Amino acid sequence: MKAVVLGSAGQLGRELVAALAGELAWAGDRTELDITSAQAVTAVLRDVRPDVVFNCAAWNRVDAAETEPAAAFAVNAAGPYLLARAAGEVGALLVHYSTDYVFDGEASRPYREDDVPRPLSVYGASKLAGERLAAAAGGEHLLVRTSGVLGRGGSEQKGGSFVERIVTQARSGRPLRVVADQVFAPTCAVDLAAASLALVRAGARGLFHVTNFASCSWHELAEAALALARLSVPVERISAADLRQPARRPAYSVLDVSRYLALGLPPLRPWRDALADCFAHALI
Repeated sequence: MKAVVLGSAGQLGRELVAALAGELAWAGDRTELDITSAQAVTAVLRDVRPDVVFNCAAWNRVDAAETEPAAAFAVNAAGPYLLARAAGEVGALLVHYSTDYVFDGEASRPYREDDVPRPLSVYGASKLAGERLAAAAGGEHLLVRTSGVLGRGGSEQKGGSFVERIVTQARSGRPLRVVADQVFAPTCAVDLAAASLALVRAGARGLFHVTNFASCSWHELAEAALALARLSVPVERISAADLRQPARRPAYSVLDVSRYLALGLPPLRPWRDALADCFAHALI
């Protein structure tokens, strides 16, 4: 396999670059390739002629997207379409990543791939548009929805990943207040990268949900991270409404991974085990 990784400076991009090793033909972040430029995208893919393009690039500033929808849709929707079209021209498979935020959180069981999306935010709407446009481009595609990615290289604009921010804030002595009424499945970037390669090697196409096993609230995740960091710091339980964030988040966004498992691929480990491994190997 000859692969390209876009968004290589992010949490998932870094792990894909490491996992691909000698199969990696080209990798870059937004400073090296603007995925909203059809000319730039086409030039890179025609030059490299990859078998697979992994698109980890995304506008992931969820609240900022509410006031900057054009920027969010350019990266999360138009970008995947341009990549899918250019990948199709060179006969490459596009692997594109989406989010649990395409759902409204009103379900009483994990969301399946065939459940009707109903995003509550501009960010969620832009990611859903990216899924649909990538599929509509006509080339081979593999769409992977995931949630709560944990790993190295979290968003600089956010101050790192959620876990990085929690640990940094605890060490600084600032009080911690974390949402306890939003439930999801945290996903380790290392595991998601491995699962992505397994899907590609299995010949998977279409839409798949991939997360680590089990679910939790952001409050539970914060407490688990602090325990692993050996920080005895109280974490106040708050509701999403207390934060008054511009963008609404789903209260429940656990993803059903049955379709992934039906391919005979190994399940991703429990999120607590993955989180512990991240701390043990300095992956956060």
